[in-house]
Amino acid sequence: MGLTDAQRETLRLFCDTVVPRIDREPDPGGFWARTASDLGVPDGVEQLIATLDEQLQAGLCELLDAIDSQGIARMPTQLSREQILRNLSLASPEAAGGIQALTGMTLFLAYGMPDPKTGRNPNWELFGYPGPASPPPQVPKPIEPLVPEDGQTIEADVVVVGSGSGGSVIAATLARAGRKVVVLEAGGYLNESDFLQLELPAYQEMYWRGGPTPTADGNVSLQAGTTLGGGTVINWTNCLRTYPWVREQWAREFGLEGVDGSEYDRHLDTVLERIGATDALSELNGPQEMMRRGCEALGWDFRKVVRNADPSRYTFESAGFLGFGDQSGSKNSADKTWLLDAVQNDADVLVHTRADRVLVEGGRAAGVEATYDGAARVTVRAPQVVVACGALESPALLLRSGIGGPAVGNYLRLHPCVALFGIYGEDTNAFLGAPHAGLSHEFENVENGYGFLIEGAQYTTGITGSAVPWTSGAEHKEMMTTVRKGASFIALTRDHGHGRVVVDRSGEAVPLYSVDDEVDQRHLRMGADRVARLHHAAGAVQISYLAAGLPLWRIGDDLDAFIERAQRKHLGAGGAKLFSAHQMGTCRMGTDPQTSVANPWGELHDTPGVFVGDGSAFPTPSGTNPMISIMALAHRTAEAMTGTREPAAAAAN
Repeated sequence: MGLTDAQRETLRLFCDTVVPRIDREPDPGGFWARTASDLGVPDGVEQLIATLDEQLQAGLCELLDAIDSQGIARMPTQLSREQILRNLSLASPEAAGGIQALTGMTLFLAYGMPDPKTGRNPNWELFGYPGPASPPPQVPKPIEPLVPEDGQTIEADVVVVGSGSGGSVIAATLARAGRKVVVLEAGGYLNESDFLQLELPAYQEMYWRGGPTPTADGNVSLQAGTTLGGGTVINWTNCLRTYPWVREQWAREFGLEGVDGSEYDRHLDTVLERIGATDALSELNGPQEMMRRGCEALGWDFRKVVRNADPSRYTFESAGFLGFGDQSGSKNSADKTWLLDAVQNDADVLVHTRADRVLVEGGRAAGVEATYDGAARVTVRAPQVVVACGALESPALLLRSGIGGPAVGNYLRLHPCVALFGIYGEDTNAFLGAPHAGLSHEFENVENGYGFLIEGAQYTTGITGSAVPWTSGAEHKEMMTTVRKGASFIALTRDHGHGRVVVDRSGEAVPLYSVDDEVDQRHLRMGADRVARLHHAAGAVQISYLAAGLPLWRIGDDLDAFIERAQRKHLGAGGAKLFSAHQMGTCRMGTDPQTSVANPWGELHDTPGVFVGDGSAFPTPSGTNPMISIMALAHRTAEAMTGTREPAAAAAN
């Protein structure tokens, strides 16, 4: 849509109100004097706005007009400009969410964006963040993607749309069985040679829509992978088996035959073995040591994480950059395991190839129409189609294709997370080591199979800067001076309620999610309570709840009063910040065509030959980091497709 000149000037004033010049001495690195404009942030925020869906863009443009109408350009002081933002935040929940979104973008770039000339952000020195540990090594890419001609038609037995946790497993299993497989990936192919250990380039090149993206209602910040190998290339290598109570629910309520028994154990064992899952490389970093210390003091569960990593290549230093791609090559991601297996069994892979629609002829799957590199048309003809492009894009593909039935896009689950940031008495060196090396299962099942995990997070300057709620320019900068002594803990909640994914006029995915479910509200608030107490037990000297208004606890304050104050915050836009790196359930499996998209073996109820093979197939959320559950279900579906395990409907006939 683009900004007008007036909106662009208002955006500049807004950014410099959020990250202002503050006269303070001493200021040897220039941190206090440095404004958002000094770092080129307004231009970057305008570019980020341009990546949002039309409704969000229009809303933010209206907000900029409203800020302009309040006379921000005429305000003589920082305090008066800040007051305009506060007043507008009180005008409506929508305005508060918009202010929060623009503020988050500003802070994200101010503290995460490197200078193109130096490759570093001048604020990093104050944060104790060293930036990249090493230059990318020169490592050959073992997969050679196919480059199609415009208008080309490719013949195959199976076309797999998406190359992440699920699509890669299905591609490998079917290729081994002798099927001619073609894999389509919307993202590019990057490996160690391309990983710069820089936050923003990683988001731009390997994440859905260029990095953390809000739901259309602004309630949850989403992160998802878009690259060859999908989320496995940028996730934090947490390998958790599907909970017994989740498996039992899937079998009992949704008819997923065998997932509650030894047959599903076999699928879990197979995928864990192929990706080299081990707890031998889970050395704790500073924040994880704080978590362990707090759990021991409280008598809570704490254990090391099982991770898919190669001991011969692993280094503690490079593991801190796992979310930006693993430069050491130790991560056994899909491109190094399942996809490589598929290619070695004659599968073809196309990157930069967006699936536009599934072809259906005579009521059955006939292939996929796609666009390569934004322009060239390519068609893959195949009697079997696997939709595995993630729980945000899979429903959009089915909706564009007019198939899947009434439940397509419904039952979006996100594992919404609340976060609290603790400040400790020493530098935690949080940028070292795997982001997930230790976690607590203490509250994984607090109510009928629902609860939350307590986990850590990767140390990133952009996300940290934007996650710390802004109350004023001076107070936010003050908070940022303490981050080198910080540790973030999250409560990852198994959501009982759900959202949905729809498509806009262009056919693009539009996710919507609000925390209306009473169980989820209870568990998210309980999670905030328990994480606060964990920080306190671990010896934090300050605790902040990542919510509007930045509720703070400091030594000597009443902890219960702080928690009560935090609990009053609304969950979502304008209140407590919610984060999600797990999207599930929008094309779920089940026996009822009204409430599920695919049958219990992954085949669409209304379109034979089309299968769902990713986290969107989950009947309910896993309650754990979902990679292993996605792979296990995909392995189960792949065997059904080959006839090794016959679908229930076929067996009945």
